[in-house]
Amino acid sequence: MGAVSNSNHIPSLAGISAFPGEVPSSPSSDGKKVLLAAPRGYCAGVDRAVDAVEKALELYGAPVYVRKEIVHNKFVVETLSKRGAIFVSETDEVPEGARVVFSAHGVSPAVHAQAAERKLETIDATCPLVTKVHREAVRFAREDYDILLIGHEGHEEVEGTQGEAPDHIQVVNGPHDVDKVEVRDPDKVIWISQTTLSVDEAMETVNLLRKRFPNLQDPPSDDICYATQNRQGAVKQMGPRCDVVIVVGSANSSNSVRLVEVALDAGAKAAYRVDKADQVDPAWLEDATTVGLTSGASVPELLVRDVLQLLSDKGFTDVEVVRTVTEDIQFSLPKNLRADLKAAGHHPDRPHKARGRRTAGARRNRS
Repeated sequence: MGAVSNSNHIPSLAGISAFPGEVPSSPSSDGKKVLLAAPRGYCAGVDRAVDAVEKALELYGAPVYVRKEIVHNKFVVETLSKRGAIFVSETDEVPEGARVVFSAHGVSPAVHAQAAERKLETIDATCPLVTKVHREAVRFAREDYDILLIGHEGHEEVEGTQGEAPDHIQVVNGPHDVDKVEVRDPDKVIWISQTTLSVDEAMETVNLLRKRFPNLQDPPSDDICYATQNRQGAVKQMGPRCDVVIVVGSANSSNSVRLVEVALDAGAKAAYRVDKADQVDPAWLEDATTVGLTSGASVPELLVRDVLQLLSDKGFTDVEVVRTVTEDIQFSLPKNLRADLKAAGHHPDRPHKARGRRTAGARRNRS
């Protein structure tokens, strides 16, 4: 099993989700300040998925196929492509008998079956929190519930979850979809959700659903992931103080897009999403004295550092970290990859930290 020849020239994308310590800064002479959200960037599930692709490339050599984007970040996908990952839309694009990694967003049982038919060697990098929602869907379908999946139709995670029990699950795209919902028995209805939603929007949808179906049941635990809630919580805290909030994240990253909405709802005067520093429009900063900065859960920290440097060059040299929680969630690599790494004499036990424990403030308010 060979290694990728250019791997030494491209730094690892895993395990770099935060600065090792607080950010050094110096007060700006004209009062310009950056509020830097913490937590931000990589969650444990993203770190695990990205590391799975990197470790697979190191262990098995290129190419390693990846179904869909491993995580929703353009820079990550481009970087892994340079190292030898080949991203495909469907499993039938993978040569028979080849190795394929399933993305952090999860896949349906039908995709697993297709991979088996093609005798593919699979590495399932589905985030364990998404897997939890899949298991809930299977359990409630077995108990013959109508399951209302709150999420964005067409999103890979939603497609994977719905595929677990398509005859029992209907997608509710948001509050505007509630009136369209039809169920067999209004006394046997339960809701689950996409993990990367805005907490506030999800609960607005739930409250409207409950008006239609008073006996609507809640899932046994939070479906919206702790990292999504924590990143939204930090933005809510700093938003009212900001003239501008900049969210680093890709357009197809649901949680990054939600952070822009959360910033505006929290009172920020303006909020924008960028993939990287060169997309920051200088006009956004012209009349600003306080800029908030955060990143979505699939964004490597080096992209945030680049934006910080740009802001420093514009006179925003005073950096205040706005920390709402310290994350310490860890996920192990997929089991079969861990076994192969151990057999090859590697050490697969590096922690995949989200640096964020769920707190009482992050739990959902059930009504």
